[in-house]
Amino acid sequence: MIEKMHIKLNGLLYDAKKTEQALATCEEWEKDIFYFLAAWFNDSDTVVLHTSGSTGIPKEILLSKTAMRNSAQITNYFFGMDEYKVALLCLPASYIAGKMMLVRAIEGKFNLITSKPTANPFAELHSPIDFAAITPYQLQNSIENMKKASIRNCIVGGGSVGLQLETIAQKIPTALYETYGMTETASHIALRRINGENKSEDFTVLDGVSIHQDLRGCLVITAPHLSNTEFVTNDIVKLTGDNSFRWIGRADTIINSGGIKISPEAIEKKLETLIDSPFFITSVPDEALDNRVVLVIESNPYSAEKEAEFTRKLRHYLQKHEIPRQLFYIPKFVYSVSNKILRKETLERFTSNKR
Repeated sequence: MIEKMHIKLNGLLYDAKKTEQALATCEEWEKDIFYFLAAWFNDSDTVVLHTSGSTGIPKEILLSKTAMRNSAQITNYFFGMDEYKVALLCLPASYIAGKMMLVRAIEGKFNLITSKPTANPFAELHSPIDFAAITPYQLQNSIENMKKASIRNCIVGGGSVGLQLETIAQKIPTALYETYGMTETASHIALRRINGENKSEDFTVLDGVSIHQDLRGCLVITAPHLSNTEFVTNDIVKLTGDNSFRWIGRADTIINSGGIKISPEAIEKKLETLIDSPFFITSVPDEALDNRVVLVIESNPYSAEKEAEFTRKLRHYLQKHEIPRQLFYIPKFVYSVSNKILRKETLERFTSNKR
């Protein structure tokens, strides 16, 4: 029987002592795994974590080990993960998603296979997996391998799953779930099935979680197993049931243009099937409108003919106030470690190069 001060990695048991020994001999990419395990196996009640910074300034937070254990147990129960199962860790253990895979393995006593985080973590996978966690970027790059691999359940987090990716995912036999959560909630508090017969547009919260909206229309989360206080988010949602919601966009990205409040994420969703390359909607100051909507595309400039045709298509996809007043072409966006577009940094680099 594996005790909860042990973890089974690649079929081998590690405790505090073996974790310390492993740090001296492991490969560079494995160090974050063993650094975290060393912190987990010590006497502290908390773990120091850092937010990704993709929606604001990165910050350091303390998360209780009890909250992380509780989160892990709920996820393990949902996916039926126990000591007879096998999971795959292919995310960096420097972030909450990777750390929580380790905690789930400790709590569930199952074998956790570790692999170097890559764009396609399933390329060299030759054994059945019961559970894995990946990013949308990894999903995009793993489609063909996932069609052939034996993976029972997989959660996709660290960024939103777009309509194009969701459509492609229908060909994958693995049960795929988009996650909703944040570092402060010890990973996800809600899941959305994105393929198969149970596919849904709505997130459903996990056991022990309740939700409501504040006056801004933003999601407020109550999760006593994680915290005694509510989690007030900046995510504008539509409640679709007592335990379900649909994500609309971020309150802190709303564009006020000519007195009309516009959600960039809502426009982006409409354009997903129109633009092949990465893009995002943002705004720049405008004397008449306060802010004008602009479309930023990771591309070299379109030809005059292509841009004219593209602009005509925009009128069919978007309402009048949603149509971008300007197109910005940037050959290469700025991305986070988890391959999220860093919008602010990308735009700042573009504007500084124009000076």
